[in-house]
Amino acid sequence: MFSTFLALTFLFLMFMWSLAWVNYYNKLDKRFGSSLWRWSYDYPVPGDRDISFLDDKKFVILRRKRNRAVTVMYFILFFSFFIFLSFVTQILYAIQH
Repeated sequence: MFSTFLALTFLFLMFMWSLAWVNYYNKLDKRFGSSLWRWSYDYPVPGDRDISFLDDKKFVILRRKRNRAVTVMYFILFFSFFIFLSFVTQILYAIQH
């Protein structure tokens, strides 16, 4: 149970680190907005004209880096959910015995 708690603590610190990267990328360009949870699209969306690699190369590269940071953030979040379930299970076993 102690090792699971340490893993949760480590994952929380990694999650905060990934949130800091997303915030950092959001502040580099005002077109990203302030959302931490959504990906900026890099594909054609009906009704919206997307900025292509030829229009603004720096922004598209920055957008891809930001999307990668958001993906890492989601991976850490989902992985920590499974570790949290294991932690709760261990607590319930300890209560029963």
